[in-house]
Amino acid sequence: MTVLQDIDLYLQPREFVCIVGASGCGKSTLLNIIAGLIPPSTGGVFVDGDVVPGPGADRGMVFQSYTLYPWLTVADNVAFGLKLRKLAKAEIKQRVAYYLDVVGLTKFARAYPKQLSGGMKQRVAIARAMANEPEVLLMDEPFGALDAQTKEQMQKFLLELWEQTHTTILMITHDLEEAVFLAQRIYVMSAHPGQIKQEFHVPLPSPRDLEMKLDPEFIQIKRTIIHALHDHH
Repeated sequence: MTVLQDIDLYLQPREFVCIVGASGCGKSTLLNIIAGLIPPSTGGVFVDGDVVPGPGADRGMVFQSYTLYPWLTVADNVAFGLKLRKLAKAEIKQRVAYYLDVVGLTKFARAYPKQLSGGMKQRVAIARAMANEPEVLLMDEPFGALDAQTKEQMQKFLLELWEQTHTTILMITHDLEEAVFLAQRIYVMSAHPGQIKQEFHVPLPSPRDLEMKLDPEFIQIKRTIIHALHDHH
């Protein structure tokens, strides 16, 4: 079975790009290939012109489910990848402190995941991925399990984080409003096999706030993308 076909996409440095599509169109598979977790049967993934042989510190991953280690504190979860890479203790401490501050969880450094809300757990997961200072942050429906209000707060948080750190982000979501709010460009995928059908530039000004979701321009962009999705079912 061909899951993905003729996939051709790119990311500019510091860009925020979303991929949207119906469930089952192969979005997660595509992200796993980019992460180096699944080898592509043909084609390749390149970072700065070099082919990607497998998973690497240049690509950070944040999943939908909370993938924190329950037996480690928040600080130790964030430090996990840095310890694996055998960075100096002082540098690990400094990076963990910095990224906990960035995600607003300094006070919870010694807490355990079970003491945190869903939104806070995802902020720890984002801090953990960012502490490795990846070239690209890959996110697979990172707010899919959150309630509507927490989700909106997390979207705002992620945009502010992106503006602050200039990380390149590639995010998968089936929430079109989320994609329009966050992304500078959106790829629309169709299913069976998964293909990129259209690419949209999102011409909304920065910084974006949640009120913007009510603007006619925002709603028009969202409508265009809904049509693009439904034309290909």
